[in-house]
Amino acid sequence: MSDRLPGFSTLAVHAGAQPDPTTGARATPIYQTTSFVFNDADHAASLFGLQAFGNIYTRIGNPTNAVLEERVAALEGGTAALAVASGHAAQVVVLQQLLQPGDEFIAARKLYGGSINQFTHAFKSFGWNVVWADPDDIASFERAVTPRTKAIFIESIANPAGSITDIEAISTVARKAGVPLIVDNTLASPYLIRPIDHGADIVVHSLTKFLGGHGNSLGGIIVDAGTFDWSTGGKYPMLSEPRPEYHGIRLQETFGNFAFAIACRVLGLRDLGPALSPFNAFMILTGIETLPLRMQKHCDNAKAVAEFLAGHPAVASVSYAGLPSDKYNQLARKYAPKGAGAVFTFSLKGGYDAGVSLVSKLQLFSHLANVGDTRSLVIHPASTTHSQLDDAAKIKSGAGPDVVRLSVGIEDKEDLIADLEQALAG
Repeated sequence: MSDRLPGFSTLAVHAGAQPDPTTGARATPIYQTTSFVFNDADHAASLFGLQAFGNIYTRIGNPTNAVLEERVAALEGGTAALAVASGHAAQVVVLQQLLQPGDEFIAARKLYGGSINQFTHAFKSFGWNVVWADPDDIASFERAVTPRTKAIFIESIANPAGSITDIEAISTVARKAGVPLIVDNTLASPYLIRPIDHGADIVVHSLTKFLGGHGNSLGGIIVDAGTFDWSTGGKYPMLSEPRPEYHGIRLQETFGNFAFAIACRVLGLRDLGPALSPFNAFMILTGIETLPLRMQKHCDNAKAVAEFLAGHPAVASVSYAGLPSDKYNQLARKYAPKGAGAVFTFSLKGGYDAGVSLVSKLQLFSHLANVGDTRSLVIHPASTTHSQLDDAAKIKSGAGPDVVRLSVGIEDKEDLIADLEQALAG
Protein backbone atom coordinates (compact mmCIF):
# COMPACT_ATOMS: atom_id res chain seq x y z
CA MET A 1 0.00 0.00 0.00
CA SER A 2 3.05 2.29 -0.51
CA ASP A 3 3.20 4.99 2.16
CA ARG A 4 -0.55 5.31 2.61
CA LEU A 5 -1.79 4.75 6.15
CA PRO A 6 -4.61 2.16 6.10
CA GLY A 7 -8.06 3.33 7.12
CA PHE A 8 -10.01 1.99 10.08
CA SER A 9 -12.05 -0.55 8.11
CA THR A 10 -8.92 -1.88 6.41
CA LEU A 11 -7.16 -2.27 9.77
CA ALA A 12 -10.22 -4.04 11.20
CA VAL A 13 -9.82 -6.73 8.53
CA HIS A 14 -6.05 -6.90 8.02
CA ALA A 15 -4.04 -5.53 10.96
CA GLY A 16 -1.73 -8.12 12.48
CA ALA A 17 -2.64 -10.86 10.00
CA GLN A 18 -0.75 -12.51 7.16
CA PRO A 19 -1.46 -15.71 5.23
CA ASP A 20 -0.17 -18.68 7.21
CA PRO A 21 3.43 -19.27 5.99
CA THR A 22 3.11 -23.05 6.09
CA THR A 23 -0.33 -23.72 4.62
CA GLY A 24 -1.21 -20.44 2.94
CA ALA A 25 -4.42 -20.19 4.96
CA ARG A 26 -5.92 -16.70 4.54
CA ALA A 27 -7.91 -16.68 7.79
CA THR A 28 -5.78 -16.61 10.92
CA PRO A 29 -5.45 -20.22 12.11
CA ILE A 30 -6.43 -21.34 15.59
CA TYR A 31 -3.15 -22.43 17.15
CA GLN A 32 -4.79 -24.84 19.57
CA THR A 33 -1.67 -25.88 21.42
CA THR A 34 -0.38 -25.49 24.93
CA SER A 35 3.31 -25.09 24.10
CA PHE A 36 5.88 -24.52 21.37
CA VAL A 37 9.11 -26.30 20.38
CA PHE A 38 12.40 -24.41 20.88
CA ASN A 39 15.09 -24.37 18.20
CA ASP A 40 17.78 -25.30 20.73
CA ALA A 41 18.84 -24.67 24.32
CA ASP A 42 20.14 -21.17 23.56
CA HIS A 43 16.87 -20.23 21.89
CA ALA A 44 14.91 -21.46 24.91
CA ALA A 45 17.13 -19.51 27.31
CA SER A 46 16.79 -16.31 25.29
CA LEU A 47 12.99 -16.57 25.31
CA PHE A 48 12.78 -17.19 29.04
CA GLY A 49 15.23 -14.35 29.73
CA LEU A 50 13.32 -11.80 27.60
CA GLN A 51 16.27 -11.56 25.24
CA ALA A 52 14.15 -12.61 22.24
CA PHE A 53 10.49 -12.57 21.26
CA GLY A 54 8.70 -15.81 20.54
CA ASN A 55 6.26 -18.40 21.78
CA ILE A 56 6.83 -20.47 24.90
CA TYR A 57 3.48 -21.49 26.38
CA THR A 58 -0.06 -20.39 25.53
CA ARG A 59 -0.65 -19.01 29.01
CA ILE A 60 1.92 -16.33 28.16
CA GLY A 61 1.36 -15.93 24.43
CA ASN A 62 -0.07 -17.63 21.34
CA PRO A 63 0.11 -16.79 17.61
CA THR A 64 -3.68 -16.49 17.25
CA ASN A 65 -3.85 -14.21 20.25
CA ALA A 66 -0.93 -12.19 18.89
CA VAL A 67 -2.88 -11.27 15.76
CA LEU A 68 -5.78 -10.12 17.93
CA GLU A 69 -3.41 -8.06 20.09
CA GLU A 70 -1.78 -6.35 17.13
CA ARG A 71 -5.13 -5.63 15.51
CA VAL A 72 -6.69 -3.97 18.55
CA ALA A 73 -3.49 -2.00 19.23
CA ALA A 74 -3.63 -0.70 15.65
CA LEU A 75 -7.31 0.25 15.91
CA GLU A 76 -6.72 2.07 19.22
CA GLY A 77 -3.49 3.76 18.11
CA GLY A 78 -1.40 2.05 20.81
CA THR A 79 2.10 0.60 20.74
CA ALA A 80 1.23 -2.93 21.92
CA ALA A 81 -1.57 -4.93 23.51
CA LEU A 82 -2.18 -8.02 25.62
CA ALA A 83 -5.27 -10.21 25.32
CA VAL A 84 -6.60 -11.90 28.45
CA ALA A 85 -9.57 -14.03 29.49
CA SER A 86 -12.10 -11.26 30.25
CA GLY A 87 -12.53 -7.55 30.81
CA HIS A 88 -12.34 -8.09 34.56
CA ALA A 89 -9.07 -9.97 34.10
CA ALA A 90 -7.70 -7.02 32.12
CA GLN A 91 -8.43 -4.69 35.04
CA VAL A 92 -6.69 -6.98 37.55
CA VAL A 93 -3.60 -7.37 35.38
CA VAL A 94 -3.35 -3.62 34.70
CA LEU A 95 -3.62 -2.58 38.33
CA GLN A 96 -1.24 -5.30 39.51
CA GLN A 97 1.55 -3.51 37.63
CA LEU A 98 0.70 -0.14 39.18
CA LEU A 99 -0.36 -0.70 42.79
CA GLN A 100 1.36 -1.95 45.91
CA PRO A 101 -0.57 -2.80 49.10
CA GLY A 102 -1.89 0.43 50.62
CA ASP A 103 -1.90 2.32 47.32
CA GLU A 104 -4.94 4.09 45.90
CA PHE A 105 -6.52 4.62 42.52
CA ILE A 106 -9.27 7.05 41.61
CA ALA A 107 -12.27 5.74 39.69
CA ALA A 108 -15.23 7.48 38.11
CA ARG A 109 -18.40 6.69 40.04
CA LYS A 110 -20.30 5.98 36.80
CA LEU A 111 -19.03 2.50 35.93
CA TYR A 112 -20.30 -0.95 35.10
CA GLY A 113 -21.72 -2.47 38.30
CA GLY A 114 -19.33 -5.40 38.16
CA SER A 115 -16.38 -3.02 38.10
CA ILE A 116 -17.76 -1.11 41.07
CA ASN A 117 -18.06 -4.39 42.95
CA GLN A 118 -14.57 -5.53 41.91
CA PHE A 119 -12.97 -2.24 42.91
CA THR A 120 -14.87 -1.90 46.18
CA HIS A 121 -14.65 -5.44 47.51
CA ALA A 122 -12.36 -7.86 45.62
CA PHE A 123 -9.42 -5.46 45.38
CA LYS A 124 -9.42 -4.94 49.14
CA SER A 125 -7.82 -8.35 49.54
CA PHE A 126 -4.83 -7.04 47.54
CA GLY A 127 -4.62 -3.92 49.70
CA TRP A 128 -5.67 -1.73 46.75
CA ASN A 129 -7.99 1.12 47.72
CA VAL A 130 -10.42 2.85 45.38
CA VAL A 131 -11.38 6.51 45.82
CA TRP A 132 -14.52 7.53 43.95
CA ALA A 133 -14.92 10.72 41.91
CA ASP A 134 -17.79 12.21 39.94
CA PRO A 135 -17.17 12.34 36.16
CA ASP A 136 -19.57 15.29 35.98
CA ASP A 137 -17.35 17.21 38.42
CA ILE A 138 -13.76 17.20 37.16
CA ALA A 139 -12.58 18.97 40.31
CA SER A 140 -13.63 15.91 42.31
CA PHE A 141 -10.79 13.99 40.64
CA GLU A 142 -8.32 16.69 41.67
CA ARG A 143 -9.59 16.62 45.24
CA ALA A 144 -9.22 12.84 45.36
CA VAL A 145 -5.48 12.85 44.54
CA THR A 146 -3.17 11.94 47.43
CA PRO A 147 0.50 10.85 47.62
CA ARG A 148 -0.79 7.24 47.45
CA THR A 149 -2.65 7.76 44.16
CA LYS A 150 -1.20 5.61 41.37
CA ALA A 151 -3.83 5.74 38.61
CA ILE A 152 -7.15 7.17 37.44
CA PHE A 153 -9.79 4.88 35.89
CA ILE A 154 -12.78 5.97 33.79
CA GLU A 155 -15.10 4.64 31.09
CA SER A 156 -15.29 6.55 27.80
CA ILE A 157 -19.02 5.83 27.55
CA ALA A 158 -20.29 4.86 30.97
CA ASN A 159 -22.30 1.73 31.61
CA PRO A 160 -25.29 1.62 32.11
CA ALA A 161 -26.42 5.19 31.38
CA GLY A 162 -24.42 5.78 28.19
CA SER A 163 -23.05 9.08 29.50
CA ILE A 164 -19.94 10.49 27.80
CA THR A 165 -16.86 11.16 29.94
CA ASP A 166 -14.65 14.20 29.34
CA ILE A 167 -11.44 12.25 28.73
CA GLU A 168 -9.24 15.24 27.97
CA ALA A 169 -10.21 17.09 31.14
CA ILE A 170 -9.54 14.07 33.35
CA SER A 171 -6.30 13.40 31.45
CA THR A 172 -5.15 16.87 32.50
CA VAL A 173 -5.76 15.92 36.13
CA ALA A 174 -3.81 12.69 35.67
CA ARG A 175 -0.86 14.51 34.08
CA LYS A 176 -0.76 17.02 36.91
CA ALA A 177 -0.81 14.18 39.46
CA GLY A 178 1.88 12.25 37.55
CA VAL A 179 -0.25 9.12 37.21
CA PRO A 180 -1.55 7.20 34.17
CA LEU A 181 -5.10 7.52 32.91
CA ILE A 182 -6.81 4.18 32.28
CA VAL A 183 -9.88 4.24 30.03
CA ASP A 184 -12.33 1.38 29.63
CA ASN A 185 -13.41 1.81 26.01
CA THR A 186 -15.77 -1.17 25.86
CA LEU A 187 -19.01 0.64 25.06
CA ALA A 188 -17.51 2.98 22.49
CA SER A 189 -15.04 0.70 20.73
CA PRO A 190 -12.25 2.45 18.81
CA TYR A 191 -14.69 2.99 15.95
CA LEU A 192 -16.46 5.69 17.96
CA ILE A 193 -13.74 6.92 20.36
CA ARG A 194 -9.97 6.43 20.52
CA PRO A 195 -9.09 7.45 24.09
CA ILE A 196 -5.35 7.57 23.39
CA ASP A 197 -6.00 10.49 21.03
CA HIS A 198 -7.48 12.35 24.01
CA GLY A 199 -4.79 11.64 26.60
CA ALA A 200 -5.32 8.06 27.81
CA ASP A 201 -2.18 6.08 28.72
CA ILE A 202 -3.83 2.64 28.96
CA VAL A 203 -7.01 1.38 27.30
CA VAL A 204 -8.91 -1.72 28.37
CA HIS A 205 -11.83 -3.56 26.79
CA SER A 206 -14.15 -6.39 27.45
CA LEU A 207 -13.68 -8.07 24.06
CA THR A 208 -16.87 -9.95 24.88
CA LYS A 209 -18.89 -6.88 23.92
CA PHE A 210 -18.77 -4.79 20.74
CA LEU A 211 -15.33 -5.87 19.49
CA GLY A 212 -16.34 -9.54 19.36
CA GLY A 213 -19.90 -8.44 18.83
CA HIS A 214 -21.75 -11.73 18.59
CA GLY A 215 -22.25 -12.82 22.19
CA ASN A 216 -20.26 -16.02 21.75
CA SER A 217 -16.81 -15.52 23.28
CA LEU A 218 -15.36 -14.04 26.47
CA GLY A 219 -12.20 -11.98 26.31
CA GLY A 220 -10.44 -8.84 27.49
CA ILE A 221 -7.57 -6.73 26.24
CA ILE A 222 -5.06 -4.15 27.51
CA VAL A 223 -3.64 -1.56 25.12
CA ASP A 224 -0.44 0.33 25.98
CA ALA A 225 -0.43 3.87 24.56
CA GLY A 226 3.34 4.14 25.02
CA THR A 227 2.88 7.66 26.41
CA PHE A 228 3.75 7.34 30.10
CA ASP A 229 7.24 7.59 31.63
CA TRP A 230 7.22 4.76 34.17
CA SER A 231 10.60 5.74 35.62
CA THR A 232 9.47 9.11 37.00
CA GLY A 233 9.57 9.44 40.77
CA GLY A 234 9.99 5.73 41.48
CA LYS A 235 6.20 5.32 41.73
CA TYR A 236 6.07 2.19 39.60
CA PRO A 237 8.76 -0.24 40.74
CA MET A 238 7.31 -3.15 38.74
CA LEU A 239 8.43 -1.27 35.63
CA SER A 240 11.33 0.90 36.79
CA GLU A 241 13.22 -1.35 39.22
CA PRO A 242 15.33 -4.44 38.38
CA ARG A 243 13.20 -7.56 38.09
CA PRO A 244 14.85 -10.42 40.00
CA GLU A 245 12.94 -13.08 38.02
CA TYR A 246 14.52 -11.73 34.80
CA HIS A 247 18.16 -11.29 35.90
CA GLY A 248 17.76 -7.64 36.88
CA ILE A 249 16.13 -6.30 33.71
CA ARG A 250 14.42 -2.94 34.10
CA LEU A 251 11.35 -3.19 31.88
CA GLN A 252 11.01 0.55 31.24
CA GLU A 253 14.67 0.80 30.23
CA THR A 254 14.66 -2.34 28.09
CA PHE A 255 11.31 -2.07 26.30
CA GLY A 256 10.69 1.67 26.13
CA ASN A 257 7.27 2.73 24.87
CA PHE A 258 5.72 -0.74 25.08
CA ALA A 259 7.14 -1.61 28.53
CA PHE A 260 3.73 -1.58 30.17
CA ALA A 261 2.33 -4.18 27.75
CA ILE A 262 5.41 -6.35 28.39
CA ALA A 263 4.98 -6.01 32.16
CA CYS A 264 1.35 -7.08 31.90
CA ARG A 265 2.43 -10.16 29.95
CA VAL A 266 5.56 -11.32 31.79
CA LEU A 267 4.61 -10.26 35.32
CA GLY A 268 0.80 -10.28 35.25
CA LEU A 269 -0.41 -12.88 32.78
CA ARG A 270 2.50 -15.22 33.47
CA ASP A 271 1.85 -15.39 37.22
CA LEU A 272 -1.88 -14.70 37.56
CA GLY A 273 -2.74 -16.86 34.57
CA PRO A 274 -5.96 -15.41 33.03
CA ALA A 275 -5.07 -16.60 29.53
CA LEU A 276 -7.39 -16.13 26.57
CA SER A 277 -8.31 -19.28 24.66
CA PRO A 278 -6.95 -19.22 21.07
CA PHE A 279 -10.40 -20.33 19.90
CA ASN A 280 -11.97 -17.29 21.56
CA ALA A 281 -9.27 -15.08 20.02
CA PHE A 282 -10.23 -16.47 16.59
CA MET A 283 -13.92 -15.79 17.19
CA ILE A 284 -13.24 -12.23 18.36
CA LEU A 285 -10.93 -11.56 15.41
CA THR A 286 -13.74 -12.60 13.07
CA GLY A 287 -16.10 -10.24 14.87
CA ILE A 288 -13.71 -7.29 14.62
CA GLU A 289 -13.69 -7.57 10.82
CA THR A 290 -17.25 -6.20 10.73
CA LEU A 291 -16.88 -3.75 13.64
CA PRO A 292 -17.25 -0.55 11.57
CA LEU A 293 -20.38 -1.85 9.84
CA ARG A 294 -21.97 -3.11 13.04
CA MET A 295 -21.17 -0.09 15.20
CA GLN A 296 -22.71 2.37 12.75
CA LYS A 297 -25.89 0.26 12.56
CA HIS A 298 -25.94 -0.06 16.36
CA CYS A 299 -25.71 3.72 16.74
CA ASP A 300 -28.29 4.53 14.07
CA ASN A 301 -30.77 2.07 15.62
CA ALA A 302 -30.09 3.30 19.14
CA LYS A 303 -30.82 6.89 18.20
CA ALA A 304 -34.12 5.91 16.57
CA VAL A 305 -35.17 3.84 19.59
CA ALA A 306 -34.17 6.63 22.00
CA GLU A 307 -36.23 9.15 20.03
CA PHE A 308 -39.25 6.85 20.19
CA LEU A 309 -38.90 6.33 23.93
CA ALA A 310 -38.44 10.04 24.57
CA GLY A 311 -41.91 10.65 23.16
CA HIS A 312 -43.71 7.79 24.94
CA PRO A 313 -46.12 8.70 27.75
CA ALA A 314 -44.99 5.82 29.99
CA VAL A 315 -41.37 6.98 29.91
CA ALA A 316 -40.21 9.54 32.46
CA SER A 317 -36.82 10.26 30.89
CA VAL A 318 -34.25 8.92 28.44
CA SER A 319 -30.51 9.08 29.03
CA TYR A 320 -28.92 8.91 25.56
CA ALA A 321 -26.13 11.27 24.60
CA GLY A 322 -27.18 11.18 20.95
CA LEU A 323 -30.33 13.17 21.72
CA PRO A 324 -29.86 16.94 21.27
CA SER A 325 -31.59 17.56 24.61
CA ASP A 326 -29.28 15.23 26.56
CA LYS A 327 -26.81 16.80 29.01
CA TYR A 328 -23.95 14.84 27.42
CA ASN A 329 -24.78 15.73 23.83
CA GLN A 330 -21.99 18.30 23.48
CA LEU A 331 -19.44 15.79 24.77
CA ALA A 332 -20.84 13.21 22.36
CA ARG A 333 -20.38 15.64 19.46
CA LYS A 334 -16.78 16.20 20.54
CA TYR A 335 -15.69 12.65 21.33
CA ALA A 336 -18.06 10.43 19.32
CA PRO A 337 -19.26 12.33 16.24
CA LYS A 338 -20.16 9.10 14.39
CA GLY A 339 -22.63 8.07 17.08
CA ALA A 340 -23.18 8.04 20.83
CA GLY A 341 -23.08 4.27 21.17
CA ALA A 342 -25.79 1.65 21.48
CA VAL A 343 -26.17 1.27 25.26
CA PHE A 344 -28.40 3.65 27.15
CA THR A 345 -31.02 3.80 29.87
CA PHE A 346 -34.50 5.16 30.31
CA SER A 347 -36.68 5.64 33.37
CA LEU A 348 -40.28 4.49 33.64
CA LYS A 349 -42.99 6.44 35.42
CA GLY A 350 -44.10 3.23 37.13
CA GLY A 351 -40.78 2.83 38.97
CA TYR A 352 -39.19 -0.48 39.98
CA ASP A 353 -42.24 -2.65 39.29
CA ALA A 354 -42.71 -1.16 35.83
CA GLY A 355 -39.09 -1.93 34.98
CA VAL A 356 -39.40 -5.55 36.05
CA SER A 357 -42.68 -5.87 34.14
CA LEU A 358 -41.29 -4.37 30.93
CA VAL A 359 -38.37 -6.75 30.58
CA SER A 360 -40.73 -9.73 30.99
CA LYS A 361 -43.02 -8.51 28.19
CA LEU A 362 -40.43 -7.78 25.53
CA GLN A 363 -40.20 -10.44 22.83
CA LEU A 364 -37.46 -9.37 20.42
CA PHE A 365 -35.18 -7.89 23.07
CA SER A 366 -33.41 -10.66 25.00
CA HIS A 367 -33.43 -10.30 28.78
CA LEU A 368 -29.86 -11.06 29.82
CA ALA A 369 -26.72 -9.63 31.42
CA ASN A 370 -24.63 -8.58 28.46
CA VAL A 371 -24.21 -5.71 26.00
CA GLY A 372 -22.64 -5.31 22.58
CA ASP A 373 -24.36 -8.21 20.84
CA THR A 374 -25.78 -8.14 17.30
CA ARG A 375 -29.08 -8.92 19.04
CA SER A 376 -30.92 -6.29 21.06
CA LEU A 377 -30.70 -6.85 24.80
CA VAL A 378 -32.50 -5.51 27.85
CA ILE A 379 -31.98 -5.63 31.59
CA HIS A 380 -33.29 -3.97 34.74
CA PRO A 381 -30.01 -3.07 36.49
CA ALA A 382 -31.45 -2.44 39.95
CA SER A 383 -32.63 -6.03 40.23
CA THR A 384 -29.62 -7.62 38.48
CA THR A 385 -26.24 -6.11 37.50
CA HIS A 386 -26.33 -3.38 40.18
CA SER A 387 -28.32 -5.27 42.81
CA GLN A 388 -25.28 -5.51 45.11
CA LEU A 389 -25.33 -1.73 45.54
CA ASP A 390 -27.54 0.15 47.99
CA ASP A 391 -30.20 2.49 46.57
CA ALA A 392 -28.04 5.59 46.90
CA ALA A 393 -25.13 3.95 45.07
CA LYS A 394 -27.49 2.64 42.38
CA ILE A 395 -28.76 6.14 41.69
CA LYS A 396 -25.22 7.61 41.65
CA SER A 397 -24.12 5.00 39.11
CA GLY A 398 -27.12 5.68 36.87
CA ALA A 399 -28.99 2.49 37.80
CA GLY A 400 -31.87 3.70 39.94
CA PRO A 401 -34.90 1.49 40.67
CA ASP A 402 -36.93 2.89 37.74
CA VAL A 403 -34.13 2.49 35.18
CA VAL A 404 -34.05 0.01 32.29
CA ARG A 405 -30.90 -0.51 30.21
CA LEU A 406 -30.99 -1.31 26.51
CA SER A 407 -28.21 -2.57 24.28
CA VAL A 408 -29.61 -1.91 20.84
CA GLY A 409 -28.67 -4.45 18.18
CA ILE A 410 -28.54 -4.44 14.40
CA GLU A 411 -32.06 -5.66 13.63
CA ASP A 412 -34.55 -3.49 11.71
CA LYS A 413 -35.27 -0.48 13.88
CA GLU A 414 -38.99 -0.64 13.09
CA ASP A 415 -39.20 -4.10 14.66
CA LEU A 416 -37.37 -2.96 17.79
CA ILE A 417 -39.69 0.00 18.23
CA ALA A 418 -42.74 -2.21 17.71
CA ASP A 419 -41.54 -4.60 20.40
CA LEU A 420 -41.03 -1.78 22.89
CA GLU A 421 -44.41 -0.29 21.98
CA GLN A 422 -46.30 -3.50 22.72
CA ALA A 423 -44.44 -4.06 26.00
CA LEU A 424 -45.04 -0.50 27.19
CA ALA A 425 -48.74 -0.74 26.30
CA GLY A 426 -49.31 -3.77 28.55
